[in-house]
Amino acid sequence: MRKADRLFQIVTILRSQRGAVTARTIANQLEVTERTIYRDMQALMYSGVPIESEAGVGYRLMRGFTLPPLNFQEEELEALLVGMRMVQAWSDRALGRAATQALQKILAELPPHLKRLGEQTQIHSPQFFVDRKVAQYGEELRLAIRRQKVIRIRYQRADGEFSERSLEPLGLFYWGRTWTLVAWCRLRGSYREFRLDRIQTLVLDADYFELEREKKTWTTMWLMSQPSSMPAQKGPDHRKTESLVL
Repeated sequence: MRKADRLFQIVTILRSQRGAVTARTIANQLEVTERTIYRDMQALMYSGVPIESEAGVGYRLMRGFTLPPLNFQEEELEALLVGMRMVQAWSDRALGRAATQALQKILAELPPHLKRLGEQTQIHSPQFFVDRKVAQYGEELRLAIRRQKVIRIRYQRADGEFSERSLEPLGLFYWGRTWTLVAWCRLRGSYREFRLDRIQTLVLDADYFELEREKKTWTTMWLMSQPSSMPAQKGPDHRKTESLVL
């Protein structure tokens, strides 16, 4: 991490705390030594950042301190706008609302000329034609992935047949017009991918699963190596890998 980035992170940490924060706490968060934090604090104080320090207690920002407004290059702002509008159009409703709220917060903090650009940019992601089933159960699946909860689904395969599955959800992937779930299927004993628009019902189970290192690695490799609707390669571990989309 560059020193400038680290100094910004230190100020952000101090702003997020109501009380004092020790150098050790900040050092642990930023994965640097306490000596580095002491030097960084001196640099911030010399530059005019109103930091109070007390031996044995820690550091705190004086009340009323604020950072300058967010500043983006025009193309950086447009990239954010495009991404958020695509989320609004193609994700589940909860994530779409979160994107809207995040965009409002960003626009509120921008200097006037960038705020005008953000409000007037003519780059759109139409959603009137998007079938809401494309991202159905997205909110529940994101929760299950974060909390490492087993899910049970009723699923309609490409051949029209229905099946019941118990899954360990690992990741969600967007392919342009389709969302898919990568999961460890307990029934088949292999990694499988399921289209969200083919899930008929979904229930979060009471069971939790361990996110083993091989699962983290394999999910990343799946994304990097698999084009949509193509046969999957062999996984990096002893567990076999079936076809990409059922």
